[in-house]
Amino acid sequence: MLINKKYEHLHGWLERLPADFEQLGEVIYDKRNQLRVITAPDGTLVNAKRYCIPHAINRVVYSLGIRQPKGLRAFTYPTRLLERGIETPEPIAYIEPRNGCGLLKETYFVSVQSQLGHTLYEVGDAREGTYEELADALGRYTATMHDREVLHLDYSPGNILWDKDNEGYHFAVVDINRMRFGKVDIEDGCAALRRLWGPKRFIELTARSYARARGFNEDEAVRIIMQAREAFWTRYQRRHPVEFPLEL
Repeated sequence: MLINKKYEHLHGWLERLPADFEQLGEVIYDKRNQLRVITAPDGTLVNAKRYCIPHAINRVVYSLGIRQPKGLRAFTYPTRLLERGIETPEPIAYIEPRNGCGLLKETYFVSVQSQLGHTLYEVGDAREGTYEELADALGRYTATMHDREVLHLDYSPGNILWDKDNEGYHFAVVDINRMRFGKVDIEDGCAALRRLWGPKRFIELTARSYARARGFNEDEAVRIIMQAREAFWTRYQRRHPVEFPLEL
């Protein structure tokens, strides 16, 4: 088990977390992996994610350390983002139970629960006149992240948190086990926006804001993003229902 030194006082509680997980907190996501919001003994509101047992060969690869498990990446990457001024929930612990053969069982990543109250899922059926400022702010935020050499490879509606106050819009990214660090060119940077959903105009406004902030040609950025977006959502809707009017 790895623990952020700031939360060492929760060591005993974290050790028991795998055994107690099903009885703790509130489930907020339950598919292949499960997310729970839990109040820790010291009153800290935490987000605990249980990763399912990896399939077949991946279980061996992760168990032998050939590749880092998702939960371990989720624990180590926040420090790199926070050092670059990219907001993400503070990590608390990574827990790695193993069976008698030394193979990984379910693994756990625990972080502080973000206080930002919105995700981009809310833009799915947004009406014109309600999202323009958000689109501009999101484009500039994404440009800042890419200029700081951080590329989120799962930059999707549920992984971008936001809120607005008197100082403007605030963003944070979550589910950051798939990241790339290094220079981000126009092709990769624009393609990263392909998973965003909502009205086509919202995507175009975001693309233009992103391009302006990075000094790219706006029309070229829109072309790249829309092309990548059409390919992504065409594939996606073959396998999953789409919860908003899909404009391609």
